[in-house]
Amino acid sequence: MIKVYVNKQSYYPVSAPKIKKVVRDFLKAKGIKSNAEISIALVGNSKMMDLCKKYLKENTLHNVLSFTESEVGQKFIYPPENSIRLGEVVVCYQKAVEEAKKEQKLIEQKVVELILHGTGHLLGHHHEE
Repeated sequence: MIKVYVNKQSYYPVSAPKIKKVVRDFLKAKGIKSNAEISIALVGNSKMMDLCKKYLKENTLHNVLSFTESEVGQKFIYPPENSIRLGEVVVCYQKAVEEAKKEQKLIEQKVVELILHGTGHLLGHHHEE
């Protein structure tokens, strides 16, 4: 079973059930068959900037960040059934809204796109250099 945890502010009009389904389907399509967990967080500009400064040592606001256990330097708590802890994907909601407007996309569509991009990073898919 793939567990997807979504943490968002209630005033971010994005469907948590839809995010969970899309992420589960994406992971299954990428061959994740064992018990796995992933966390998704939608945050504001301030929180995202804090994360960028702390983990990237940058003063640049990113639209999405992905963190594995080794990247944040802490041990995740593994559940009793020994699920694979993939990590956490953090999306800057306001940045997603801006990009959706520029790209003429629905906000939820852009948020999901960013989440899947970040999830791909957790699976080892990175940008072409």
